Amino acid sequence: MSSRRLCWFLLSSTILIESAAVASQSTARVWDEQILAGIRIDKPNPPVHGRNLFHLSVAMYDAWAAYDPVAIGYLFREKHTATNLAAARSEAISYAAYRLLRERYALSVGASNTLASLDAQMVALGYDTNNLSTDTSTPAGLGNAVYSAVSSFFLNDGSFQTNNYQDLPASLGGYSPVNPPLPTGLPGDQFVTDVNSWQPLAITNAFDQHNYPASVVQVFVGSQWLGVRPFALERSNPTKPWIDPGVHPHLNGVNAARFLNDVIDVLQKSGELDPDDGVTIDISPGVFGNNTLGTNDGHGRPLNPVTGLPYASNVVSRGDFGRVLAEFWADGPNSETPPGHWNVIANQVADNPNTVKRIGGLGPVVDDLEWDVKVYFALNAAVHDAACAAWGLKRYYNGGRPIEYIRYMGGKGQSSDPTSPSFSADGLPLTPGLVELVTTNTAAPGGPHAGLPIGRVVIYAWPGPPTNTLTQHSAPKWMLTDYWMPYQKASFVTPSFPGYISGHSTFSRAAAEVLAAITGSPFFPGGMGTFTAPSNSFLKFENGPSQTLQLQWATYFDASDQAGISRLWGGIHVSADDLTGRMIGSQCGQNVWALVRTYFDGSVLNTPLTMAVHPSLNGTNVVQFNTLRGFYYHLQSTADLTQKFADDPGSATLALNSFLSISISGAQAQTFYRVRCSLTP
Repeated sequence: MSSRRLCWFLLSSTILIESAAVASQSTARVWDEQILAGIRIDKPNPPVHGRNLFHLSVAMYDAWAAYDPVAIGYLFREKHTATNLAAARSEAISYAAYRLLRERYALSVGASNTLASLDAQMVALGYDTNNLSTDTSTPAGLGNAVYSAVSSFFLNDGSFQTNNYQDLPASLGGYSPVNPPLPTGLPGDQFVTDVNSWQPLAITNAFDQHNYPASVVQVFVGSQWLGVRPFALERSNPTKPWIDPGVHPHLNGVNAARFLNDVIDVLQKSGELDPDDGVTIDISPGVFGNNTLGTNDGHGRPLNPVTGLPYASNVVSRGDFGRVLAEFWADGPNSETPPGHWNVIANQVADNPNTVKRIGGLGPVVDDLEWDVKVYFALNAAVHDAACAAWGLKRYYNGGRPIEYIRYMGGKGQSSDPTSPSFSADGLPLTPGLVELVTTNTAAPGGPHAGLPIGRVVIYAWPGPPTNTLTQHSAPKWMLTDYWMPYQKASFVTPSFPGYISGHSTFSRAAAEVLAAITGSPFFPGGMGTFTAPSNSFLKFENGPSQTLQLQWATYFDASDQAGISRLWGGIHVSADDLTGRMIGSQCGQNVWALVRTYFDGSVLNTPLTMAVHPSLNGTNVVQFNTLRGFYYHLQSTADLTQKFADDPGSATLALNSFLSISISGAQAQTFYRVRCSLTP
């Protein structure tokens, strides 16, 4: 079993884009690989890993920008020169990255291995791990100073890092679930009080996505992320989501018809996880993908724009496709989780000989180090913002998961025919071949529902992992909803946080937007990216695929859409979670790209500020203006009052939102105000 697991690890995130072997890597790439290795042996916590990736990227970019005459650092803005510029940058980046990663992984479950690897990496690069100088006239001192700036700026960003990322107790405003736990080993869902709200699971012998023992009753991972400081997102009310698409569909409530359609869609896919049913589909980019944002309306592309040739057909078993898709994007054991997965993809794009390293597809070709620090800064700002947006919505709307919906509704009965048995307005809609009533005839020996209780609602679905996961696979069958499970391990079932919106969809679309923007093309190098799942060795909790299968994508957007769709095949999201996540992710990625470019070219200081003045009855004016992260603002009134404010986590008015409100009263409550942004106090 261990050899199969190792094989999957080596293949799990390898999207092939005809990459050549890489003779050497930039210093930034070296440290990105270090954090990815750390993530693979840590507990799965996507918002934390996205945050760490972003902060590492800030540290590396700021150390690089300190030696660039044009680029403006995000937090560290001193400018320096060096006789050997390349060596100075590599050394400064290494010290900044090393210090930050040691801080972030000191308490991880894989700390002993990760910290030893970080130390060994510094030694291999020829640097002294005991050099703690902050003399910025030296590259090591500059790197240490960059680390200090990044660490202190983000230490109190709302993530509760110093409390090991644990939310506040419910009595102090922390999250408390609406529903009691759903014991997955018991039939049905007897304890739910609000089916439209997330229900934590109680899983006997539970393990998380990385195969670490988990608590029996799930705890909302990242529940505090509604209040975590992002990069480009803006809002005026810190209690509201950063981007608000509105409430998710409800059973017998808001968008009730869509709710039913989404549940049936998950059951449909569960019932199609059969490689032996003879059904095949073409998953070539010529016929699959090219969706309009927020839909699955695409029909592929007739030609590969790079080669000018049609995309070849890629006909595969539908059951194999669904199973491989679910597992490849699941980011399970030994994986980088979704934020890291897109770093792996970005690295493979960088390695590809067809990639021309022009920032935004324009201007001069840059060296590997400049490419990497700018790609990581933009990409990981996007996945961090995606986490803030998605987990903020998870906390705010608290949406449920398919296992809760299906078990609850199936237990209630059917909602289609009031004259038939088991009718309930909260039941599943009868759907021939998928959701049916057991009758005397269908329950008879040889009938489709043989042996099942007459009058009950049954579904045609994947019944769970087989007894022997190495040599067998499970075939969908007619069953009661009581024990329905998603296409996941029985010891994992679904992630430990609400469903709405899909983190995979949000992360993936945000990353795809940045990769398309920074490369200047939405297409993978060569016009196609692929992943090959070898037959009878790729799947983890049952045998398969039955034949070697290759996933293919023309564009980063096609890949990100399939990441979202995979969660439906896996039975842990409904379509509303996925499609809404894609739209939110698109906004995150586009907003990040618009802002991050202004740091690259130094124009961030020219960003227009929006100001509003709100007079009050007591003679006080409230002046409100938007801020950028880490800059200083000088507010002046016609009474020559000058107040200086830093957008700094130490300021309560700025820690968790992007607007500053200042009350000015008495003789200073004038009618004219101006505000100036600067790099220094």
